Amino acid sequence: MYIEKKVSDPAISTNFHKIRQIRFLTESTFILRFDRGNMQFKAGQHIISGLKGELNQREYSVYSGESDDYLEILVREVIEGNVSVRLKHCKPGQLLQVNGPFGSFGLEPFDVFSRKLVFIASGTGIAPFHSLVSTYPGINYTLIHGVRYNKEAYERNYYDPDRYILCTSQESNGGHKGRVTGFLPGYVVDPDMLFYMCGNNNMIYEVYHILRDKGIPEENIFPEVYF
Repeated sequence: MYIEKKVSDPAISTNFHKIRQIRFLTESTFILRFDRGNMQFKAGQHIISGLKGELNQREYSVYSGESDDYLEILVREVIEGNVSVRLKHCKPGQLLQVNGPFGSFGLEPFDVFSRKLVFIASGTGIAPFHSLVSTYPGINYTLIHGVRYNKEAYERNYYDPDRYILCTSQESNGGHKGRVTGFLPGYVVDPDMLFYMCGNNNMIYEVYHILRDKGIPEENIFPEVYF
């Protein structure tokens, strides 16, 4: 079951950003775009955000690229959650309070264009990889995205189709029928590749052990637990 992770002791923020747009990808998943202000971040980092004046806040990876003049986050509504439900019903012009950026997940400068990169995501864990591809359009990457249904292949047309692999666990759609963890054992790898993972804890745990069994050294595996 998906459990929305909430920051237990949110910092009081004076960084307020006006919402520009809410763009729905499915009935429960949307992209929230808001003013960037003077925030500087590195692709792969996350922020802590919630509506102005509300105590509940949540961590979201930045979805937009480093050079965009706005910030975006990818949000999936969690009925039991306190933040995503409120964000789903927000309107342009409302204010978000934003803290951050935080985290060290991302690419090292010397690896950006010199290494083969494999991005592995489940669900909305694709968000930091969208930011990385936006920021570094010339990188040599493959994106493996695990979802339940084809409609959850969020903005798949943004990525080079030769670099995007979709794994769907609940339906067949021309991609791999099954989970990411079912696809990876047959995926040809090289020990020099760098692997970045973002998604639920179970996926990351299983993928880590699959990669280690395939001979990928631990120092070439970078996890980010998204929820």
